[in-house]
Amino acid sequence: MKIKILATSLAAISAFLGGYAAYADTLTEPCRVGLYHLSDGRDVDIDPADAGHLRWRLKNGTSGKLTREADGSWSSTLGWAGRPDGIHVSFGSCSQGRITFNGVSGKRDIFDIQNVTFAGAGDVPLAGRLVLPKGRGPVPIVVLVHGAERMSALQYYSLQRLFPSDGIGVFVYDKRGTGASGGEYTQDYTLLARDAVAAVAEVRTLAGSRVGRVGFQAGSQGGWVAPLAATLTPVDFIVVSFGLAVSPLAEDREAIALNMTNHGYGPDVMQKAMEVADATAAILTSKFQAGYKALAAVQAKYRAEPWFKNVRGDVTWFILKTPEAKLRKIGPELLRGVNLDYDPLPVLHKLETPQLWVFGAEDRDAPYAETLRRLDRLVQGGKPIVTAVFPKAEHGIYEYETTADGERLSTRNSDGYYAMMRDYILTGHLSGRYGKSVVAPPR
Repeated sequence: MKIKILATSLAAISAFLGGYAAYADTLTEPCRVGLYHLSDGRDVDIDPADAGHLRWRLKNGTSGKLTREADGSWSSTLGWAGRPDGIHVSFGSCSQGRITFNGVSGKRDIFDIQNVTFAGAGDVPLAGRLVLPKGRGPVPIVVLVHGAERMSALQYYSLQRLFPSDGIGVFVYDKRGTGASGGEYTQDYTLLARDAVAAVAEVRTLAGSRVGRVGFQAGSQGGWVAPLAATLTPVDFIVVSFGLAVSPLAEDREAIALNMTNHGYGPDVMQKAMEVADATAAILTSKFQAGYKALAAVQAKYRAEPWFKNVRGDVTWFILKTPEAKLRKIGPELLRGVNLDYDPLPVLHKLETPQLWVFGAEDRDAPYAETLRRLDRLVQGGKPIVTAVFPKAEHGIYEYETTADGERLSTRNSDGYYAMMRDYILTGHLSGRYGKSVVAPPR
């Protein structure tokens, strides 16, 4: 699912047959949610969207938002851009599980689904779901590890249907403090890692003889959590999507630097922008209780200069535009549990687990350059890490178009992104081409 939040821990500022009953009353047309196999061989997933809407997506990354028309059919707009794309969808009755996608008929796939409540760290009750492809033999099973979002993974994670349609089991759960799970929302990586470990244990119990390879797929903030969890329980693979191998503070700093570079500014402006980064970092490390006078002085010094309006960062932009009183009030909650100086390198040095890291070349919220350099050094040291970079993709591996005022409107996931994750989970390696991505295998 595409949600307009920023990349990682700091980003917090900013359903199918037999499996949807537990949350049906919260969704638009809940009986439509599912993975449909079309008569032309394609698969289309129907996912909940915002109120009154659904979302379709194909495995090649294309997607659209569906709006119901007066005659009961559904019309689509391109990606998240809001522009009509000419695609029309209709459904049969709920009991039929039928779809017509732009003139092509299809039927909903049926999976083996178990909805459970299991004990996370500290015995916090977490709501989870195991989704297995039909059959009796062992299959690889992937545990989906969350980013910083606060929405329900059980409701909105489409990979819980896409992967099973290709022979991969999925365990999805609402992180603590979200959806149907108990506990308080947190961004404490150690606590979240212990929850992920509990999810792996639940998988092994529920799936029994069907357990094959078991691993994690983790987006954004999950790039810090999943490797940490893998040091606490043995897994066979980790897939990190648009995550980082630097600290949250370094992330914000790198995002500011990248934006200055993208706007063509030189070293003199970069030095000034880093003064802004230093000032906002002081506020962050004080848990929003100090540093405001120093920030005001920096703002007064540079506000009139043309580059200042382009200072973005992953969280600095929010601090710059938000009054002090509001920051003092809501800041501590927004970053609850975050270790701003968390260094993931000791964990990555310790791991021998095979890993796939996937990046968007134009991710301005979680710039990947330093992370890629660090991963490359680990590869040179013999770690089994594969990296892949998709050109013209931002956070989430979303391609986009840019409006006149510079805002990015996501249009689709990059072609090859889903196939890359699928193949790595199934086989432990990549083969062939995956869209326009640049893949660097282990040396």
